[in-house]
Amino acid sequence: MADVESPTAEVEAFVDTNWTLDLTLRAWWDRLAAAGFAFPTWPEGLGGRSWSAGRAREVGAALAAAGVVGPPAGVGQNLGGPTLVAHGTHEQQRALVPPLASGAEGWCQLFSEPGAGSDLAGLQTRAVRDGDEWIVNGQKVWNSSAHIADRGLLLARTDSSVPKHEGISYFVIDMDQPGVETRPLVQMNGEAEFCEVFLTDARIPADRLIGGLGDGWSVTQTTLAVERAGVASSGARGLVSGVPGRLGGMLDRTVGEVLDRAARSRRRAISGFVIDNRSFRQLAEAAGRSRDPIVRQQLASFRTSTDINRYSGLRARASAAAGNRPGPESSTGKLAMSDIAKASRDLAFTLLGADGMLADEDAPAAGAYHLVALASFGAGMGGGTDEIQRNVIGERALGLPKEPQVDRGVPFDQLRVGTQRRDDEGESNP
Repeated sequence: MADVESPTAEVEAFVDTNWTLDLTLRAWWDRLAAAGFAFPTWPEGLGGRSWSAGRAREVGAALAAAGVVGPPAGVGQNLGGPTLVAHGTHEQQRALVPPLASGAEGWCQLFSEPGAGSDLAGLQTRAVRDGDEWIVNGQKVWNSSAHIADRGLLLARTDSSVPKHEGISYFVIDMDQPGVETRPLVQMNGEAEFCEVFLTDARIPADRLIGGLGDGWSVTQTTLAVERAGVASSGARGLVSGVPGRLGGMLDRTVGEVLDRAARSRRRAISGFVIDNRSFRQLAEAAGRSRDPIVRQQLASFRTSTDINRYSGLRARASAAAGNRPGPESSTGKLAMSDIAKASRDLAFTLLGADGMLADEDAPAAGAYHLVALASFGAGMGGGTDEIQRNVIGERALGLPKEPQVDRGVPFDQLRVGTQRRDDEGESNP
């Protein structure tokens, strides 16, 4: 075995032996997981090698340099796996993590609710014990890819007689069951990446409780920290991945098809929720404004912001490589990315001028700038709103006093919920 201090040579040898363009994505991901190169920081036998984050990045860079398809990417892999590695029992890890490492399953995140977004601990979805199972009723929203998910990371209230943060438990729920209804939500850019999920007497085996009864809030902090760090950073440059899980529809495609699809997507230079610096330069030149001193200052300011955030991400990754848990950089980076998305949107419309009123095929770049502008709002909401990030930074990083909380220490069943409460006579009052 190669020296684990320099895993690149071992990865290259693995690719030489195992990679062919006619392999199915399923078969390739199985080989990556079996070799421990799917998620190197995860334990051995679970798709990893128990390596440091630094070594894991070297593996990702080596895979990207070889031009192969990278490991599966999704909510389960990005959030569920790290959470289970940190809080799951040995039995839970052995049962639930390998299908994530091999891409056999895709998961979703069932946290937010219509009345519990920024105040996530105010969630009202309830789980009641029934023998060897939990029965769940409630509604979730903003659930990415829930319509193609095999399982979900679920927060539910298991005790209403204690303060709200103490009565929450963390589960892994099977999505393919009669009590789970998923409805995609169409966004203003025309995409339907998010869903709302209705849970009606849905069932969860008792052994799918993660971290212990009532300990859900503690487990959630791990998931949220990993999520913020992921939103604020990026993986190995040029590394292509695919959609995990049977319903994702990619497992039986060849890796050659996956690479071709990724190449076609890359030719759409303008996508996501931030326009890149090169596209801005080209747009400024096309608009005849590349020598406008004000525009040049705006372009320089935007480039500065993106570079600073990239350097902050590198510092965060270096900290993770040293074995540290995600720190305030995950929140500051996530907040910075939100600001960059807004600046990208505003700069695009400044350069487009009157053409900014056009859409679709009539607009420059067939409306691609507009799609990015419409998507930019999501950067300030996904992974926690900007307001929540500022609270996290102020209270946890800067040590500022916490915001006043009238519900601190109050049992959840005594709290005013929504706009209704019960008075002593039992009447419902606003």
